[in-house]
Amino acid sequence: VQLVESGGGLVQPGGSLRLSCAAFGLTFTDYRMSWYRQAPGKERELVASIDDFTHRKAYADSVQGRFTIWRDDIESRVDLQMSSMKPQDTAVYFCHAQDTRAIRGAVYWGQGTQVTVSP
Repeated sequence: VQLVESGGGLVQPGGSLRLSCAAFGLTFTDYRMSWYRQAPGKERELVASIDDFTHRKAYADSVQGRFTIWRDDIESRVDLQMSSMKPQDTAVYFCHAQDTRAIRGAVYWGQGTQVTVSP
């Protein structure tokens, strides 16, 4: 199984950036997909998630209204559109997949992509 992120980079405050995560080697429609982030010196935190069957979405309070997550079950991809970005959005962003068929289903992580918000 591989989760491959792309789209990170440097953006100015107020700008936008789109992250993409391509999944390989799993049945994508069996997985809840999420984006996490980890800033220097801080714990990894959940940013946004989207369920497998219902496509129900959930967001951290800090990104609600600014970030949008969606998934393409045909292309096995989950994207995160980030807008009105702030310096505190600076972090390494990780793609996360969780098998929802079992209580402790398999979990996979991507390698992470750096996002830096700075003038």
